[in-house]
Amino acid sequence: MTPLPVTVIGGYLGAGKTTLVNHLLRHAAGRRLAVLVNEFGDLPIDADLIEAEEDGMISIAGGCICCSFGSDLIGALNDLAAMEPRPDHILVESSGVAIPGAIVSTMLLADGIRSDGIVVVVDGETVRQRAQDDYVGDTITRQLSDAEIVVVNKTDLLAHAVQTELMEWLAEAAPGAIAIPAERGRVAPGALLGVLPAPGTGQPAHHSDRLFDSLVLAPEGGQPIERLARDLATGPHGVIRAKGYLRDIEGALWLIQTVGRRWEVTPAQGPHQTGLVCIGFRDRLDRSGLAALAGATV
Repeated sequence: MTPLPVTVIGGYLGAGKTTLVNHLLRHAAGRRLAVLVNEFGDLPIDADLIEAEEDGMISIAGGCICCSFGSDLIGALNDLAAMEPRPDHILVESSGVAIPGAIVSTMLLADGIRSDGIVVVVDGETVRQRAQDDYVGDTITRQLSDAEIVVVNKTDLLAHAVQTELMEWLAEAAPGAIAIPAERGRVAPGALLGVLPAPGTGQPAHHSDRLFDSLVLAPEGGQPIERLARDLATGPHGVIRAKGYLRDIEGALWLIQTVGRRWEVTPAQGPHQTGLVCIGFRDRLDRSGLAALAGATV
């Protein structure tokens, strides 16, 4: 059975994690999302999204759910993996003082689970000051060092020059991450969650968020899979996320996934339509460069 993808959403108190999660639930677009929180009081789901409340579970419009796991994260993940139908993707919303990397280490002890990335939300107005604070600075810098994607919230409150300086600072504080500016947690779900869209014929699938664009690559022949995945994640092509199935030079089918600057290739389980979905910033996605990289038509 295909492992369930899990995204950990971390960030300090007040950064906007709740706002981001509610946004993802509102724009699930048919994805069955499951949200795990320590306690329901830690994550107030928008009231108009809630369809029913039961002991330990909230049913949300569109087939999504929210579950409380208390101290038993492994048990909650195992329960979700055994559900029928299963969720498409799990979000673990961490507490403000938690270190996301430690949560990933714990959750990977569960069966049928794989990490789909660490997203850290920061308050663009205060993160630099808080990172220097004697009491909370270490927590914030450790959260950032674990990040693969940093959602920089409240950028609408920053002057352009201040935002530029902040992005330069984040490039050093979170060197393995890609920073995404956001207002009120509004980020295209496809930029954060690796739920695989059905590859089409090469036409771009535009997101509602004007910051993002996507591109479907359909190579005509086999690819050097490891090298392609690495170049997608680390090359100058503006890719935030990529996911899809491609054949290698010998004809074997592989699943390619990238998040931030991390990449992973695994053997495909069963037959799948080939195609690679790449998501990036609208003004930075190098469409021709990506097509050349994959030997594909777009």
